[in-house]
Amino acid sequence: MGSENKIDDVGWYNYDNQDQPLSASPSMQNHNHRHQHSKFLTLPTVLTLGRVAAVPLLVATFYADCWWGRTATTSIFIVAAITDWLDGYLARKMKLGTAFGAFLDPVADKLMVAAALILLCSRPLEVAMSGEVAWLFTVPATAIIGREITMSAVREWAASQNGKLLEAVAVNNLGKWKTATQMISLTILLATRDSSLGGSGILVPSGVILLYISAGLSVWSLAVYMSKIWKVLLK
Repeated sequence: MGSENKIDDVGWYNYDNQDQPLSASPSMQNHNHRHQHSKFLTLPTVLTLGRVAAVPLLVATFYADCWWGRTATTSIFIVAAITDWLDGYLARKMKLGTAFGAFLDPVADKLMVAAALILLCSRPLEVAMSGEVAWLFTVPATAIIGREITMSAVREWAASQNGKLLEAVAVNNLGKWKTATQMISLTILLATRDSSLGGSGILVPSGVILLYISAGLSVWSLAVYMSKIWKVLLK
């Protein structure tokens, strides 16, 4: 989702880990403990934890055999998309970014997107002019999830190397477009599972096209990252 666009302020870490004097009073120690706890569970972090907790709910409502199941699935995904933007905005605006939040945010995003893709693959939609095609969602889902796994490994490796490699895997504009098309397409495809939704015959092909565009952008951005890394390694 939008984790590639987040900016986290981790300057609090050094402050909270300063050595405390041995003679520190219990009240001071309790104050420091509460301060560290409040810094750990900031509002952006709570929102991110909410997205992680929402993944099982997304799965449960997707397979719920009731009238409200499909609406609930779409609503959960939309709320998750909104909080994905909101927690990043609050972290920057209110300077509430934490190291834990920086770690958890991309995990929550990838879990939500991967779950939605797998769910759609398990119950393919019928697309006008082509009917139900088994591989229709499998191809872009494999490309998107494969790209995320590869980039996670690449960034972890780059972090253990020199600074130039870290610069090579810095976020680019392709990642932003990839995230936008991803969220819009998945929202459309989850919403159009409701047969009572008017105009679904047009929305489903639109969602599929956007999903393939997102998959293409994912592969393209991965190729750009790999090209930058290769140039750094050749120097």
